[in-house]
Amino acid sequence: MERNEIIETVNERLREEFEIDGELLPTLRLKDDLDIDSLDVVDVAVLVHEAFGISLSKEELKRVNTLQDLYDVIEKH
Repeated sequence: MERNEIIETVNERLREEFEIDGELLPTLRLKDDLDIDSLDVVDVAVLVHEAFGISLSKEELKRVNTLQDLYDVIEKH
């Protein structure tokens, strides 16, 4: 999957799941900027699995702080 497809899919799913309006920039922090708390991270993992068929490990999820981090971890799989 191309990088731009990953970004579009992730952003679309995040907007739907967390009712996010506005532009989603790669530098946005999940917790601080998007109000995605530790419980919501589980929903992000499910979202990634459903959209891409990827199961992220706890260690990978702990390293995801920004949207860029999320795009990168998906791209690496």
